[in-house]
Amino acid sequence: MPHPLGFITLLTDFGDRDWFVASMKGVILTINPHATIVDLSHQITPCRIDEAGYFLKSCYREFPEGAIHVVVVDPGVGSDRRAIAVMGRRYFFLAPDNGVLTHIFEEELPIEVREIDQRRFRRESPGHTFDGRDLFAPAAAWLARQQPFESFGRLINDPKAFTIAETKSDATALVGEIVHVDRFGNLISNITATHLGEFQNASKATSSTIRIGKCMISRLVTSYTEGQSNCLCALVNSNGFLELFIREDNAANSVQLGVGDRIYIE
Repeated sequence: MPHPLGFITLLTDFGDRDWFVASMKGVILTINPHATIVDLSHQITPCRIDEAGYFLKSCYREFPEGAIHVVVVDPGVGSDRRAIAVMGRRYFFLAPDNGVLTHIFEEELPIEVREIDQRRFRRESPGHTFDGRDLFAPAAAWLARQQPFESFGRLINDPKAFTIAETKSDATALVGEIVHVDRFGNLISNITATHLGEFQNASKATSSTIRIGKCMISRLVTSYTEGQSNCLCALVNSNGFLELFIREDNAANSVQLGVGDRIYIE
């Protein structure tokens, strides 16, 4: 069971143009002046829960045990969606209950999931459009100050999760989508190496074709240098996800594909 550190990470779709991130940090430091705050990213595509989930999965394990990861990609802000606090095997997570922690539920095997008590942790505010500042920031700050986890709210056993990738019922195709485009223009899907192995076993296929848009890829390579120039290629990246790239080029721009485009393994 982890013990919370005064170490808080922030992952949002707020960008860096507005005051949103600064406001969250101000609230945290007012409650806990000794907190260390690390920005994972604030450039998640607005409202793309799946992209935020991929980003979190890619880096949360690199932090010290007991770190508190706060995710605010929240298209349902102001609605009746729950805000949750999760105690994993090694880390804590605070996020809207909208599926953004799907990968975490698979990997961290949560010890406890609680619905954050809004009467206790919500700051007074004239509106309900900024839970990052008014709910998640104060909750994270108090957790980092060793507020007992059981005080955060009632236990729940049904946090939301989404299907990461789907296999057609007749095992003829594995269907996923692009969830992130990195700064090099590489297209990262939500299909994992595990999904690929399971699909191959289910379909009993000896080879597969990757199809996205008008592009077809017949094999995986193991590194960028194995890819052909001017040709869309595929590999499993260092985070275990299927990634499409063009050697020394921007694949997203070249093939005009991006976040949300479907990818098929057949």
